[in-house]
Amino acid sequence: MRKYHALPAALLAALALTACQDGTGTQDEGAAKPQLTATANTAPTDAASGKADNTAADTATIAKATKAAKASKPGNTKGTNAKGTKPGSAPAPAARVSCNGTNTTVTAKQVRRPVNHMLIAVKNTGSKMCDLTYYPVLRFDEMQWAPQPIEDSKPQAVTTLAPGESGYAGVLLSAADGSGTGGTTGRKLTVGFQGPTPNSSGGPSAIPQLPAEGVYYDSSLSATYWLRDMEQALSY
Repeated sequence: MRKYHALPAALLAALALTACQDGTGTQDEGAAKPQLTATANTAPTDAASGKADNTAADTATIAKATKAAKASKPGNTKGTNAKGTKPGSAPAPAARVSCNGTNTTVTAKQVRRPVNHMLIAVKNTGSKMCDLTYYPVLRFDEMQWAPQPIEDSKPQAVTTLAPGESGYAGVLLSAADGSGTGGTTGRKLTVGFQGPTPNSSGGPSAIPQLPAEGVYYDSSLSATYWLRDMEQALSY
């Protein structure tokens, strides 16, 4: 049985055209030309000239073309920069972290007033904002007990430090009236940092340098919460 293949459409068209030209076939009279008919939506005419009034349509077309041209101009960000944020808008703040011994410098200094007090200063040396949560956990040498915080010093919000800023805690070393017990001299101070929840770890501790003669403390040892103001930290 002989196989047949469909002829390509272009070949069929060429064959039909040849048939028309050699007079053996019928000629294509072409499709009937459409006749224009008036519709209800024809443009209004000018009474004086009889011409269609296309002013409104032309104005709308020009406006659309102008808007499209402006939008396609290189560098036209229409109030946004390359990242899609509005010019002048502040960038999203970096994630905050806990302040600890790796992103801060910590100093401990005894003060003359009030008596028997020490000031702990923490400076944010990192590139992100850090939180000083709750209060410092202090430990002199191999001390086996934890000093209690001064609750009246608790701030209304967490003390947050931007890079370069400092926070403070005041430390009562011993009772001025001699009511404290177990007085001794500490040679080494470890300052611990708490995390987002009480008594959780905020990261590595810091070991600020103490005076060569050490620091005297007794059972009255206590510390304020972390505060932004140095004078406030020493007011307890």
